[in-house]
Amino acid sequence: MKKWTWTALLATASLMIVCGVHAESLTVYTAVEAEDLKTYAAEFNKVHPEIEIKWVRDSTGIVTAKLLAEKDNPQADVIWGLAATSLLLMKKEGMLEPYKPVGMENLDPKFVDKDNPPHWTGMDAWVAAICVNTVEAEKKGLPIPTSWEDLTQPVYKGSVAMPNPNSSGTGFLDVSSWLQLFGEKAGWDYMDRLHQNIAWYTHSGSKPAKQAAAGEIPIGISFAYRGAKLIEKGAPMKIVIPSEGIGWDMEATAIVKGTRKLDAAKKLVDFSVSKKANEMYNTFYAVVAYKGVAQPVKHFPAEVQSAMIDNDFEWAAANRSAILAEWQKRYDAKSEPKE
Repeated sequence: MKKWTWTALLATASLMIVCGVHAESLTVYTAVEAEDLKTYAAEFNKVHPEIEIKWVRDSTGIVTAKLLAEKDNPQADVIWGLAATSLLLMKKEGMLEPYKPVGMENLDPKFVDKDNPPHWTGMDAWVAAICVNTVEAEKKGLPIPTSWEDLTQPVYKGSVAMPNPNSSGTGFLDVSSWLQLFGEKAGWDYMDRLHQNIAWYTHSGSKPAKQAAAGEIPIGISFAYRGAKLIEKGAPMKIVIPSEGIGWDMEATAIVKGTRKLDAAKKLVDFSVSKKANEMYNTFYAVVAYKGVAQPVKHFPAEVQSAMIDNDFEWAAANRSAILAEWQKRYDAKSEPKE
């Protein structure tokens, strides 16, 4: 009887997998663009059909705040595709499970946490960019900007949108990179002058590019990935890489400490550093973690990689709260209402 029962259980488990019924689920918090999540899950399920991914998706700042609020009662098993600066903050708070994923040796070292075993691993880099609707710019007599400084000229008054760094990882990498590029005093002075030309601040990093593509605003400070996708869809858009250099951050992955599904979580993190996953990241991200994988991305300016600043992630993470508080005090009055 016992033998028959065991055999029946094995047969049932096999049938569940064959029929596409998942034996286990993972709650995964992410800031990855929503339309890409099904593709990643489908590829992962080719290898692990027994694990279902339940995505919880929002902008970087929202996901970061949610994770920090749940610190003493974590609801996520894995963090996939969140800014490395956010994961450094969570590492400091003791919220991440150290794990060395299978194949980690294939990654560029700058995409890996320095601890051994690491608390997080990077996936790809997303970079700041100015997205200009060339049709709207011509209508309004706006020159195509070539630098961050150009955007402070009076001609652009009311013609620029950018993300709020409190809710958007892209917004935060913009602000932290300007403070690193120009120095703290000159950086805030730059943002004061830029603020005079800002029409509104969005709560999404991709929204300024989408608004520019739709002709709602001539210029959106956003990120190159979103601009490239919009150009691919036919938007009359030019991606400008400012001459001073561009801020960037990594999308990174980590296991949430305390998860009861550690084995399944490890399998997802192993997949996140695989060559196949990195080839998928490279579809629209010009810089990926896996060495030798990156190929030129359609519609990306050639100078993207050379323009990436020497970003101090540790500094950005350590000063995140103070930077966000100062930014909100100075500029939040122009933020769009939260949906």
